[in-house]
Amino acid sequence: MTSIRPTHTTAAPLTDLVAGLDLVGDTTSPVPISGVSLSSQEIQPGWLYLALPGRQRHGAEFACAAVDSGAAAVLTDPEGAGLLDGLGVPVLVADDVRAAMATVSARVFGHPSRRLTTLGVTGTNGKTTTVALVKAGLMAGGRLAGTIGTIGFRLGGEELRSSRSTVTTPESPDLQALLAVMVERGADAVAVEVSSHAMALNRVDPIEFDVAAFLNLGRDHLDFHHSIEDYFEAKAKLFDAGRARSSVVWVDDGAGRVIADRVAAHGQSRLITAGTGPEADYRMSDYRPVHPLGGVATVTRGGEDLTLELSLPGVYNMVDAVVALAMLEAVGLPAEAALRGLSKAQIPGRMQRVDLGVGAPLVVVDFAHTPQAVEAALQSLQGIGTLITVLGCGGDRDAEKRPEMGAVAARLSDVTIITDDNPRSEDPAAIRAEVMAGARAAQRAGTQLIEVPGRRAAVENALQMAGGDTVVAILGKGHERGQILADRTVDFDDVEEAARAWSRAGEEGDPDARAHDA
Repeated sequence: MTSIRPTHTTAAPLTDLVAGLDLVGDTTSPVPISGVSLSSQEIQPGWLYLALPGRQRHGAEFACAAVDSGAAAVLTDPEGAGLLDGLGVPVLVADDVRAAMATVSARVFGHPSRRLTTLGVTGTNGKTTTVALVKAGLMAGGRLAGTIGTIGFRLGGEELRSSRSTVTTPESPDLQALLAVMVERGADAVAVEVSSHAMALNRVDPIEFDVAAFLNLGRDHLDFHHSIEDYFEAKAKLFDAGRARSSVVWVDDGAGRVIADRVAAHGQSRLITAGTGPEADYRMSDYRPVHPLGGVATVTRGGEDLTLELSLPGVYNMVDAVVALAMLEAVGLPAEAALRGLSKAQIPGRMQRVDLGVGAPLVVVDFAHTPQAVEAALQSLQGIGTLITVLGCGGDRDAEKRPEMGAVAARLSDVTIITDDNPRSEDPAAIRAEVMAGARAAQRAGTQLIEVPGRRAAVENALQMAGGDTVVAILGKGHERGQILADRTVDFDDVEEAARAWSRAGEEGDPDARAHDA
């Protein structure tokens, strides 16, 4: 499976594609360019090869292979230029190669974002949910909308399958190609998850969003940003002057208030605030849970009260829905259509209910992988029944959040099962020990804390303990369909594993499962 590309791209002279950029090299070459890629293996005749530094090797090392495949030119950084000699095609060099790459990619595909209504969402938690809610509202209003984010790429009800260049926001060549595909297939709107990585690495630079939204700031990705301040500033760049025509900001969050002040100060984006305070343009109040998995709240805007219903549990999901509503109205969608779409929206791996039949426990799969997200998910499940939580933490990621996540799970659960997530190159037992340390420190009297190596075994353990009055929360992987180990990725889907575990429990004679079978 390769990256998504439109079926037709009009070739443009290289000199036009790089006009005005701060480059050295053969910037006046008229050689026609009809595509662009970071991968030498994907290069086709007439394409521009982007030779960037990688974690282990520099892309310039593969430039000869790219030229052999038909690359008509190469764009790289000074380090890469030092590795190139006698390619026989124009070589262009940029000090800020990622910024240049983003601009060139947008030009190659004809600036597709300009032909779409673009809605961008950033925040530590809730990006995927908010983007899905925005799309549901747009579709209810008769718009053909696409989504780009953590759970993949979709256009209307169709999944656009691709080998992904990143987890959340694609690298700029893939992002611009994906937008071009959506335009080619008739889309008129797209909602994009904008990660902190995307902002730090210039992936969305050429896009001026019709509306951008900020949800919250928590602890995440400090393995990349190194400090919470750098992490915040990366996200805040989405709200710099010229980035978005309208900005929707959740101002109950302290970081949101800072961003709102910045937007108001530069005055180049229409500021729309959302929150629970009386000063918010969209004020949420009177939230009420609708069991087992839903909620309703009042949203006051422009002196009018609206009833916002949601088929997802928890105040935090309602916050995302309020932000989505503000975004949808900011791009001209009628409130009636927006509310109708929001009320029916479901998101894979985000408080996703696993239907196991009559008499079965309520099983919920969620992507929660930060302390804040774990707390929000488990708080939304309080009061329904005995709560069993299955939790792991990923390897090769911010380790300091692991004991915090364990502590939150132990504090809010009746039974906490600590297991594995995506261990990657780390020792799974060492990761579990860090999570367990936090969980033990926060464990309440009368609750259970169990360590189970192996995620499949942990899910089975949870389902064996569960009855019809039990809630099982399986957290951390959500929509993911694989588990990343040190040397390979294996098939693994929490939803499927829960269903299989419940079926096996029935085969083994579990009394609650027998009631389900009856």
